[in-house]
Amino acid sequence: MKRLYQLSATLLFLFSCLACEEDDKMDMDKVVVPNGYALSAGTSTIFLNSSVAYDTEADWVSGTNASRFNNGDGLYDDVRTSGNEEGGGLGPVYAGYSCGSCHRNAGRTKPTLWENGGSGNYGFSSMLVYITRRNGAFFRDYGRVLHDQAIYGVEAEGKLSVKYEYETFSFPDGEMYELCKPTYSIREWYKDSIAPEDLFCTVRIPLRHVGMGQMMAIDRNEIIALAAKSNYPEYGISGRVNYITEKGVTGVGLSGNKAQHLDLTVELGFSSDMGVTNSRYPEEICEGQIQINQGSMMGLSYDQLDISTEDMEDVDLYMQSLGVPARRNVDDPQVILGEQKFYEAKCHLCHVPTLHTRPEGSVLLNGTRLSWLGGQTIHPYSDYLLHDMGSEIMGVGLNDNYTSGMAQGNEWRTTPLWGIGLQEKVNGHTYFLHDGRARNLIEAIMWHGGEGEASKNLFKRMTKEERDAVIAFLNSL
Repeated sequence: MKRLYQLSATLLFLFSCLACEEDDKMDMDKVVVPNGYALSAGTSTIFLNSSVAYDTEADWVSGTNASRFNNGDGLYDDVRTSGNEEGGGLGPVYAGYSCGSCHRNAGRTKPTLWENGGSGNYGFSSMLVYITRRNGAFFRDYGRVLHDQAIYGVEAEGKLSVKYEYETFSFPDGEMYELCKPTYSIREWYKDSIAPEDLFCTVRIPLRHVGMGQMMAIDRNEIIALAAKSNYPEYGISGRVNYITEKGVTGVGLSGNKAQHLDLTVELGFSSDMGVTNSRYPEEICEGQIQINQGSMMGLSYDQLDISTEDMEDVDLYMQSLGVPARRNVDDPQVILGEQKFYEAKCHLCHVPTLHTRPEGSVLLNGTRLSWLGGQTIHPYSDYLLHDMGSEIMGVGLNDNYTSGMAQGNEWRTTPLWGIGLQEKVNGHTYFLHDGRARNLIEAIMWHGGEGEASKNLFKRMTKEERDAVIAFLNSL
């Protein structure tokens, strides 16, 4: 059990000064930064500044929930095997051997993109590779995800290679920065090679699993209202909801890089990422491919489900019960200046600081309700809406040509910023954006295009002291 005895978030909450809403369209010289926000997630706030800051349960987890949390924690982290016994079911092909293999300490496992030029020749790559035809159709012999790992005796579907094109730029004050545009290709196809001219390939490195329960408990009407008012033509900003239909239900997409899911996709993760069959996805991900026969020759049978619905719900409970790290260094003058400049650059129009959860909390995948997540004021620094992130920087920008629900290739959900300043401590790297092309926060900001162009240019025109202060503020979240 990972519980650390902490100061009670509930007590501190009583003494915290929470902000009232400010006018988003005020003039730059009248910007007033709201006070507070140290308690990132109300009573789910935890006070850790360590490698387990993303991976510790909230204070309200106790009793039966604590037992289920521990079971879900184990299922999330434990390495699955290729056998049919309990804890087996891996493969025959896969992208990760456990949830924790890609989300180390519930964060973002360091991918092999930079050090190994893609999947690498050996070891584990920690990324998802989506492939489609140029017309958006899937390849019959591969599906939507290229599985670059396989159990012993079975071929992986292929391996990813990446090359980076480097270009140097300068801020108006002369300080230099560099952007790196990736070009992806696939080698070692298990079947016939796909012609590069018929292939779109986009890569995802893992998301931080920070604030998952709060995200699932968000008041959807508040998100819809944000979309209705999220129209700032003077800054070129106009966010929209990604309406998704899953399990026969249509609703507001919140989860994923493009807000393309209604829930935390636990069942999909077990199936698509690990090849673990379950009640929602009972077929092997490589059904119809030669890897099925290769697995059978290794003594595997495919006539049983690899994980129960009850166990998957415990994983869902684990993810939604994790605490959210409190902000740090909130009284540091540099951080205070950086927060002011964050508002002046209008970053808060998309990275909305304050949202609220609905009174009833969230519902897990098998119907269990987590009422403790209800009625909370939270500070995710996201509107969870889709925004056009441009397509002209270095010829491509952030358009990956991959549609998800209503989201087009150039549209991305606003990334929640809570916990971002602890990523290096938790996971040992500072790769950001969907495919890790940004090696630090400066590069992540300077990749913003489209609806992020105005804020990027306001940041660009700041002095070095002010830019450094913005980064210090982001690292305080």
